[in-house]
Amino acid sequence: MKETIYDLGLDQTPANYVPMTPVSFMQRTAHIYPDRTAVVYGDLRRSWAETYDRCRRFASALVKRGYGRGDTISILATNIPEMYEAHFAVPMAGAVLNAINTRLDAEAVAFILNHAETKLFIVDPELSEVAAKAVKMTGRDDIVVVDILDDQFDGAARISALSYDGVLAEGDADFDWQPPENEWDAISLNYTSGTTGNPKGVVYHYRGAHLNALSNIVMWEMGNAPVYLWTLPMFHCNGWCFPWTIAAAAGTAVCLRAVREEPIFELMKSENVTHFCGASVVLAMLVHAPEELKKGLQAGIKVLTGGAPPPAIIIEKMEALGFDVTHGYGLTETYGAAVICAWHDEWDVRSASERAALKARQGVRNLAAEGLMVADPKTLAPVPWDGETMGEIFMRGNNVMKGYLKNPSATDKAFRGGWFASGDIGVMHPDGYVQLKDRSKDIIISGGENISSVEVEDVLFKHPEIMEAAVVARPHEKWGETPCAFVTLKAGATVTEAEVIAYCRQNMAHFKAPKTVIFGPLPKTSTGKVQKFVLREQARELELQS
Repeated sequence: MKETIYDLGLDQTPANYVPMTPVSFMQRTAHIYPDRTAVVYGDLRRSWAETYDRCRRFASALVKRGYGRGDTISILATNIPEMYEAHFAVPMAGAVLNAINTRLDAEAVAFILNHAETKLFIVDPELSEVAAKAVKMTGRDDIVVVDILDDQFDGAARISALSYDGVLAEGDADFDWQPPENEWDAISLNYTSGTTGNPKGVVYHYRGAHLNALSNIVMWEMGNAPVYLWTLPMFHCNGWCFPWTIAAAAGTAVCLRAVREEPIFELMKSENVTHFCGASVVLAMLVHAPEELKKGLQAGIKVLTGGAPPPAIIIEKMEALGFDVTHGYGLTETYGAAVICAWHDEWDVRSASERAALKARQGVRNLAAEGLMVADPKTLAPVPWDGETMGEIFMRGNNVMKGYLKNPSATDKAFRGGWFASGDIGVMHPDGYVQLKDRSKDIIISGGENISSVEVEDVLFKHPEIMEAAVVARPHEKWGETPCAFVTLKAGATVTEAEVIAYCRQNMAHFKAPKTVIFGPLPKTSTGKVQKFVLREQARELELQS
């Protein structure tokens, strides 16, 4: 390597280099805005000074108990203050936070506790029964369980002599926590949904969490002191890094145990909520909520949606209610939304349906990402920017995971040629915006033609009697596969299969229209994603029975 006049032969020092950590955001905000409200939970309100004090106390207690670098601290909790605090207290102690999906059964939780080699397990009283079974199923007696005591969920059986507040009392408020020795160190461990087989443990590093948290503020134009409503589970990609984002923006975290339409609308109005995140199923729930709940709702609340691509009609209806919708895209492996549909002012003059169609695209890389492309999965050659040629979506940057815990083969498969392979199929539009078309396994190949299930679903959602829809492949003797639609109708609707098929044929190429329509509720994961593997199995069974 060529030497230059700038090769001074000097080492990094604490004066000019500090490893990145999102924990520092809370330290700064507690210093500048100690009395500003940090956390709201029912009647409970805590300032940033109080929240920082509690986090330091809990971190100090963890260190006193012997936990530190590389030790996994797991938590099974809803979106309550203790879950928020864990995102700071655990890394303050140098340990790794593992927030567990609250919808998992005991067997899946036990797998995670063993695979992560959990040392201490913090449990929400609402989930104590599942937690107790899971600990027993691990076959281990070295997991220390800590019960959260919560007046909003009183009466649940205690499973440990230790309580969260009891451990908190062991710590020191003046605990002098330190940044990680290396920002490449693990800060958290998040497990994929594991719809088939055991879930994979996705390891996040401090650098990625720090940068993605800051990117959220800029890309979503959050400004100073946002009031953020927790509808997105904090266990999901660490809440897309928003626990750390809220601290950086000196905002307020409005906690919510259960995602239901009534408390959501009530809190939006009573707490003057400015921002929230949610999957498309949450948006659909709000759109179809009773009209009396929507009365008095302030206009301009920003919503960042991700997960399953929201149909354009749902975005249009949300904006008609006064919400400002932004579409994001990412995976557990990319710290949540690594791609965002950045808006152009010149699009404001478009019609409502045109704006919604633009917002339904996934968009461009966020500030923490360094690369985004749609390419041939074998050659990594980028596809034409024509909005039609499909390929796999690839990403690279600081907001890509370290890898999968104890799974080098899966890690190697995920990283190809210096890129992270998403497994999602999309197109690149002429303006450089990515649009997701499907998961690679969800593309329907009928008579040699590729059919995007997302495209068919988008048409179905426009039907006035349909509330939810999902499309999968049904095996077919002649065509190989045909589209099979599973739909949930609005209350009181009586539309028939023939009418749904005819509607689709009127609004898209005939070969893309579903040949089968099944009515009923859709199976979903805890994050609101439709479990298409369940629907594919049902579609296969239909073919076997025919």
